[in-house]
Amino acid sequence: MTSRDTGRWVIPKGWPMTRKCAYEVAAQEAFEEAGVHGTVETEMLGDYTYSKVLRDGLKVTCKVQVYALEVTTVAKNFKEKGERTIEWVSCDEAVKRVQEPELRNLFLAFKQRMAERLSGGIPKQIPAE
Repeated sequence: MTSRDTGRWVIPKGWPMTRKCAYEVAAQEAFEEAGVHGTVETEMLGDYTYSKVLRDGLKVTCKVQVYALEVTTVAKNFKEKGERTIEWVSCDEAVKRVQEPELRNLFLAFKQRMAERLSGGIPKQIPAE
């Protein structure tokens, strides 16, 4: 999806919330920003940093903790509907779209993890001759 202000390709993210674990915040932000519900993993996939310009012009470095969410439903209406462009793309396409190198690496690691999960987690064996 794109950010509301710059139109850069990003993932849903937000600020910490009182009495919510980071993975719960991730799930809530995914719904508010992209309209997706599902099962969020409680273990962090990884993290990355990016520069954010605040409303007062101050530039700060933000560290984002990333959690995988298995999407089960997509809402027709949600808080930020119409404020962003949302597209479903492959991990390879996502790597091309985002600017942050660390986020690109997380997409590639996630792609590898999903490939391993789909193959049963067993590395392919080369038959002996």
